[in-house]
Amino acid sequence: MIGLVDYGLSNLRSVLKAFEHLGIETRLVTTPADLEGVERLVLPGVGAFASGMAGLAQAGLAPALGAAVAGGMPLLGICLGMQLLFEWGEEDGRHAGLGLLSGTVLRFQASGLRVPHVGWNRLEPAADHPLLGTLPDPAYAYFVHSYYCRPESADLVLAHTDYGGPFASIVGAHPIYGLQFHPEKSQTVGLRLLANFAALPV
Repeated sequence: MIGLVDYGLSNLRSVLKAFEHLGIETRLVTTPADLEGVERLVLPGVGAFASGMAGLAQAGLAPALGAAVAGGMPLLGICLGMQLLFEWGEEDGRHAGLGLLSGTVLRFQASGLRVPHVGWNRLEPAADHPLLGTLPDPAYAYFVHSYYCRPESADLVLAHTDYGGPFASIVGAHPIYGLQFHPEKSQTVGLRLLANFAALPV
């Protein structure tokens, strides 16, 4: 059972449909009580960093997510959801994130770069990991974001993507993982990554 965290800024329907296509059962998590019986969690998200954290706090889910991963429950952040896993975000000022992974979230700044970063771009694996499994070479995913994650340790980076320079597009330190792109819009590659997450040990 996968819990899809609903905090008001989530593209839940498309993510739910992706897991449904894979034959994987899901449940919406809107309160800490909804975590009962859930084996792993997915934190989707679109929108602003501060609004995302406010939504999680209002629902009482921020401490509940921390307690869940401290108990070993796998958690996958998607797009904004990945960014919220880190300590700080610098969108519209400096705002604290969930602090589950060490690092910050910064705006793309390279000269002449179109922001937001929208469209298909290549995933370059940086480590062998069960989350990646055997991806096609080349593997492409669909991105929509203006900010990127800068992990404190390179060991957190499972794959990177180039956009005015390399940035972390997949991160992970068991049981916490993140995908900066939208797997539910990334066709075969995205579905494979979601299936790999569902198969990770609890």
